[in-house]
Amino acid sequence: MQTKIFYIDENSLELSKQIILDGGAVAFPTETVYGLGANAFDTAAVENIFKIKGRPNDNPLIVHVHSDYDISTLVEYVPDYAIKLKKAFLPGPLTMVYKSKGNVSKAVSCGLDTLAVRIPAHEGAQKFLKYVGLPIAAPSANISKHVSPVTAEHVYSDLDGKIPLILDGGKCCGGIESTVLDCTGEIPVVLRSGLVTREMIAQIVGQCDQYVLKDGERARSPGMKYKHYSPRCATMLYRFDGREDAVKQYNKSIADGVKAYILCDDKTAKLINAENILNLGTTEEQIASNLYLKLREGEKVAQLIIAIIPEKQDGVMAGVVNRLTKACKN
Repeated sequence: MQTKIFYIDENSLELSKQIILDGGAVAFPTETVYGLGANAFDTAAVENIFKIKGRPNDNPLIVHVHSDYDISTLVEYVPDYAIKLKKAFLPGPLTMVYKSKGNVSKAVSCGLDTLAVRIPAHEGAQKFLKYVGLPIAAPSANISKHVSPVTAEHVYSDLDGKIPLILDGGKCCGGIESTVLDCTGEIPVVLRSGLVTREMIAQIVGQCDQYVLKDGERARSPGMKYKHYSPRCATMLYRFDGREDAVKQYNKSIADGVKAYILCDDKTAKLINAENILNLGTTEEQIASNLYLKLREGEKVAQLIIAIIPEKQDGVMAGVVNRLTKACKN
């Protein structure tokens, strides 16, 4: 199979629609990362996504819809607090989990009775979703466990020959995947942290809990259970207060002839003495936006990436810490 990259226009949208209707998969941009999409009603098409990625079949997918799509055809009930959150944050990097009506393929939710729904803010994603006119089941458009893609070129490097089309919408500005929020209970519960923070949600609706996956429990959201976001080189992870130990490890690795790089934010970079730095930037938004970009850059030049968790770990940084921890998980 030949994989083509096209900018988003009438011709590429028509091609993408035909591929989707024929049961195929298309990579498309969102404001967070690139997604690998297929018709959520088509079980064979959804199952093919898992095969293309090498994704475990107990790791549920998110359904993407355009801003005018009537989600009442897909989910049982939207609580009042979810309506408030939709008005505040959507379209945007927030996925909301509801009780499913069971109209989409059971393969999307891996047998769970819930459905995760997202309305991306990216203009190209909206054009694609409106043109196709179907709910699109989509995980990130990369090989399972590898660093999520934030450019069309990242998708191509992972999926060349595996899919027919990549819609190129430029670099994703958000950088980390959407927040996933369980909206099936009396108050919302964050299943996966992201750019819409627990604090932001609580500010709108008063309360918001954070869920922690227990050992042996089935994942209720993508990104909860398995190692993810990992570069194709060795990794080590240090806390901010362990940065001196990280520098010692870096110096030892360099002395041993290992091409080591330190991945950290700008504040940490100024506090340590190391030549090879993958600098994530200064603000929370910059750090989130640059995380996967720098991990992908790092795997091309480094044999070892030594990541240092930023000092600030709440808000948007909770999502960054989550991704770093999973990226460097043994």
